[in-house]
Amino acid sequence: MFGSVDLKDLKEHEQTEPIRLEIMKEIIKSDGVLKVSIAVDRKTNVVIDGHYRLNALKSLGAKRIPVTYFDYQDPEIKVLTWRKNENITKEQVIQAAMTGKKFPPKSSKHMIVCNGEVLHISNFEKKINIPLDELE
Repeated sequence: MFGSVDLKDLKEHEQTEPIRLEIMKEIIKSDGVLKVSIAVDRKTNVVIDGHYRLNALKSLGAKRIPVTYFDYQDPEIKVLTWRKNENITKEQVIQAAMTGKKFPPKSSKHMIVCNGEVLHISNFEKKINIPLDELE
């Protein structure tokens, strides 16, 4: 399911790195469009994927962002970590977002099992190419 949400209604579970955020901001600004929606849990508005796009848009003055909604409790959605010897559960992701006690940058990696193949959730985010001025 696809929609558009006020930025202030989204809940983040991860921090962002300032340098990566600045790079994302410059990419979006130079493109003049947001190319891909962000992934959000439809029940809680927790951002599953797209923290850098979200925060880049905030800094560019956007008020809304296109989202692709997912049922985060779907057993086909798996949460992994980019960090060795660490585990993160879906419950911990939701708790971090709800309490504001965010994980460090790039802690979680969300995957979807599709036809026996494990793919990053970004493969399922809607391609949009929406001009920045439409997000203000």
